[in-house]
Amino acid sequence: MELIKSKDNGTFKFIKKLKSKKYRDAEKLFLAEGVKFLDFTKEPQMIIISEEITIDEKLQERLDKFSSRKIILDGKLFDQITSQENSQGVIIVYESNLISEEELNANNIVVLNRVNDPGNLGTIIRVADAAGFKDILITKGSVDCYNEKTVRSSMGSILSTNIYYIEEERVVEFLKNRNYKVIATALEKDSIPYTSMKLEEKNAIIFGNEGNGIEKFIIENSDEKIIIPIYGSAESLNVAMASGIVLYEVRNKLNK
Repeated sequence: MELIKSKDNGTFKFIKKLKSKKYRDAEKLFLAEGVKFLDFTKEPQMIIISEEITIDEKLQERLDKFSSRKIILDGKLFDQITSQENSQGVIIVYESNLISEEELNANNIVVLNRVNDPGNLGTIIRVADAAGFKDILITKGSVDCYNEKTVRSSMGSILSTNIYYIEEERVVEFLKNRNYKVIATALEKDSIPYTSMKLEEKNAIIFGNEGNGIEKFIIENSDEKIIIPIYGSAESLNVAMASGIVLYEVRNKLNK
């Protein structure tokens, strides 16, 4: 393993730059933090270990699975790139897995419109993966899916889902041209309970911004609008929670 102790080291500077979306986009790389990521099979570009943690037999076995470049980083330098208060001392550099629009071809997809909270986005990615939805279409203006909090909240599902970013004004045309039934979660007068939605051969389930919901022109051009009824005094549900309820209902209907 390489040992890096200087803040002037080129590799350290490169890793630190990946904390910025600008450099993640340019390099097509992102950071994932935590020992858990060593349990996945995706081959990293680089594995960084803090000099302050002990590499025991179990951790060594995890590291030995990969032929990636492995670096021991001075503890104070590691503190400059960690995004966690109580870090486990492991950061992994992965190649991004964004796909092209030609590759987004599943019959049932999740669409996210201006989801701004990184924790919510990561949780939705995790929920979608758990419910068996691999393709996620995200409108530009949403948070970066490789934000470190998003990656952490996805609990590894960021590695196994296909994500495509699209201009907001193109999303309806994109879905209609590919014969998706557009189902929008929306607080509209003509919205029906989510349990009553009717699925077709291809379906796109849309979730919106935490505060403002889905953009009006998308709602107006949707084929069906659905709502999760509120029976208590709560004003609304968190978008990540709502996505779990709706996507599992979609999965149940598909399985029938």
